Amino acid sequence: MTFNKNKQMKNLIKKVTMIIGVVLLSSFTHKTDETFSLTVKVNKLQNSEGVVQFALYNKDGSIPDQHYKKYYKMETASISDGSAVITFNNLPKGTYVINILHDENKNGKIDKGFILPKEGLGFSNYQSLGPTNRPNFKKASFELITDLTIEVRVIYM
Repeated sequence: MTFNKNKQMKNLIKKVTMIIGVVLLSSFTHKTDETFSLTVKVNKLQNSEGVVQFALYNKDGSIPDQHYKKYYKMETASISDGSAVITFNNLPKGTYVINILHDENKNGKIDKGFILPKEGLGFSNYQSLGPTNRPNFKKASFELITDLTIEVRVIYM
């Protein structure tokens, strides 16, 4: 009988040790489900008509996106004193691009004149747009690894 009790005790100790090990290991592992917030601000809008559309992209090759079909998330914000701000919450760590549209007539699309947009546009990391400075994901992208606030310039052509 002593033999069985010793064997049972050793098995119990092994199980308890394994449980403690799993608990300790799980407390030291890096959490991959961590999320962050991204606040995007625009200032110096040419007027306070309409809304500002904020399109967030997270895949290379997704911009330019003239018809807004490839975005990851999209939000709109009202304009106050020539400025607008929006916060995207619960974003996983990653590479992102912001595209701004000053949608003066609230139709959700880029209205164009003969060739150029009639409404203001902006991309993260861009101070100007033109035939030789077209938006691309690599240049417009930024890393989100903590809560972040950025300002995007809106360009009127």
